[in-house]
Amino acid sequence: MSEWAPEYEAGGGFVRSGETQTLFGQTMGLVAATAGLFALGAYLGRSLSYGLGFVLYFVALGCLIGMRFAVRRSGSSAVGLLFCFGLLIGLATAPTLQYYSSTNPEALWQAGGATALFMLGLGALGYATRRDLSVLARVCFWALLVLILFGIVLIFVQIPSGALVYSIAGLVIFAGLTAFDFQRLRRSRNIDSAPLLAASIFLDALNVFLYFLNIFNRRD
Repeated sequence: MSEWAPEYEAGGGFVRSGETQTLFGQTMGLVAATAGLFALGAYLGRSLSYGLGFVLYFVALGCLIGMRFAVRRSGSSAVGLLFCFGLLIGLATAPTLQYYSSTNPEALWQAGGATALFMLGLGALGYATRRDLSVLARVCFWALLVLILFGIVLIFVQIPSGALVYSIAGLVIFAGLTAFDFQRLRRSRNIDSAPLLAASIFLDALNVFLYFLNIFNRRD
């Protein structure tokens, strides 16, 4: 059967499988490149202070917001902002990763391996499922907002096993968001959406990694 045979998606019309494969390859290539720049930033910024890392985090967030406007005008500009985001978020996260590297390096490897398995499993599930996951994504989005508020409370209030509950809840939420993002990757017919899809998938992986890192770093 030709790779350009159309595949029907409920509510989404016909999607040519060849177009889907092209978008998948381009998106995952961008994810890999962004992850590489993140690793480079984490290495270069290992001596940065937490204060500077906090500032760089907001600069990286600005790149992410700018992507949504740039993708409508220039795909190359969106890709450039994606790469800047990857490097900057690596620099911003570097002080935290350096702390774990010096106190419990084994947790970094465990979190990395667990994240790879998590993304592979949930990504495959989301990419293969026929059921529309958009409702699940909306639920996960609101749950994420609640989790952020819970995280703020944990800063000021000591809750027994609060950090563990926070991390496990985060993994559950991003399980749904990861599956949804990979379903979007299969259903999308717009090759220009690759940078935004790549940013979403990379952020899924980054958050999952940080949650696992918190879990594996526990010495209870």
